[in-house]
Amino acid sequence: MSNTFLSIVIPAFNEENRIGQTLRGIFGFIETTGYSVEIIVVDDGSTDRTAELVEAQRRKPEYKEILRLIRNPKNLGKGYSVRTGMLHAKGGIVLFTDADLSAPIAEVTKLMTPILSGQCEISIGSRALEGSEIGIHQAKAREVAGRLFNYFVRKLTGLGFRDTQCGFKAFHQSVIKEVFGRQKFLDFSFDVEVLYIAKKLGYRILEIPVKWNHAEGTKVNMFRDPVKMFTSLFLIRLDDLRGRYD
Repeated sequence: MSNTFLSIVIPAFNEENRIGQTLRGIFGFIETTGYSVEIIVVDDGSTDRTAELVEAQRRKPEYKEILRLIRNPKNLGKGYSVRTGMLHAKGGIVLFTDADLSAPIAEVTKLMTPILSGQCEISIGSRALEGSEIGIHQAKAREVAGRLFNYFVRKLTGLGFRDTQCGFKAFHQSVIKEVFGRQKFLDFSFDVEVLYIAKKLGYRILEIPVKWNHAEGTKVNMFRDPVKMFTSLFLIRLDDLRGRYD
């Protein structure tokens, strides 16, 4: 059994401009908590210096034992990268977070608390619940598109969450293999699929309001990806009917 208390998985694609700052922020947080932590950066075929900068941090003696780098052979998608990192994680609780830390890393304590107390196996950060704090908003068009997508998520999948797409979710280690081992979608649709699978398997999921600030540099294509994501809602239900999640 691993003695690691918390694993933090970071999918990263062409993040050379902020991965260093992100890692320094996480290192600083770890030092204030005393947690036994591992950080797993999954480089998704970056064409910039993302992997090089992570390796530079790994060479520092104080971070060598807690920082890991996994490199995809090519750009395979955020869902692929998150799944890879989650299945390699050893922590009792495993968090995945976006590389821009739109949700400050200290918010993880809000997600860990209900898991540690036995209230749930999975907790997800939310920007849409009362109590969430949004400092910097997305462009209005993205916010409207997000609300529309979430409406269809609830209608077509039966998931009752107000925000499935916030890239800040924590899982008890005991559910990782069962959930992510069944994940099929490799793009931005994976969040909905993962939550759908977890609900189907009977795991308890809590939605937790968090602080959040929009960061420029999103990899979502406003014309291509929303179409794929809406289509995925039908495909998830179809895959379920075919027994692919059994």
